Amino acid sequence: MLQNSDFKFKNNKWIILELPFSEHIEELRQRLFHIFWVIILITIIAFIEVKFLVKIIEYPVENVKFFQLSPGEYFVSTVKIAFYTGILFGSPFLVSQLILFLVPGLTEKETKIILPLLIGSLFLFVLGLFFSYYILIPAALSFFLNYSNDIIEPLWSFDQYFEFVVILFYTTGFAFQIPIIQIILGYLNLITSKQMLAAWRYVVLISTIFGAILTPSTDPFTQLLLSGAILLLYLSGVGLLFLIKN
Repeated sequence: MLQNSDFKFKNNKWIILELPFSEHIEELRQRLFHIFWVIILITIIAFIEVKFLVKIIEYPVENVKFFQLSPGEYFVSTVKIAFYTGILFGSPFLVSQLILFLVPGLTEKETKIILPLLIGSLFLFVLGLFFSYYILIPAALSFFLNYSNDIIEPLWSFDQYFEFVVILFYTTGFAFQIPIIQIILGYLNLITSKQMLAAWRYVVLISTIFGAILTPSTDPFTQLLLSGAILLLYLSGVGLLFLIKN
């Protein structure tokens, strides 16, 4: 990690001195070590309070009884819930450590680009989780429950239900990274905002395909919701890139 000796005061401002490669590796190792233990700590706390987390996961669905297929299924599920919670809530610390590691080696121009992208990526990922939890998951579950209403009693395996929710969480979170990818491609001059906008017909087709692939359910309503979100994110990315580059 950077020490006081890594800075030099010159021309009324602090200048970061170049560190040997071995010290960069040591700094990276220490930051990875800190990230690891933060995730482990959050995972342990999540496991202690796992009953509260289970209630949050079950909240989007009503009138459903959960069961376990084997004696240890629920225990394994709670371990996975704690682990995914550790990764999820540890991600802001991971991003902050990444920023602290990269900033000293970046130029002022690069800092103005990369820092907003990292923060924006984290914000969009969290926004994707909220979209999934409050809109996508309830819509999918409501479809399945209404489809089998008055015919089959809803008894679901909790582990399979949890995996369904996790898949939607992470696929939606990663799908919300589309504007970040567009801005990176634009800064690399691989494609312009006008070219992106001109390809909107292909984007509609691709977003429909992605919506079908990324959603673990087979209902068309959930797929259309995610496809529509992907299309809006793409158009938002086009607008952001146009504002930034012009």
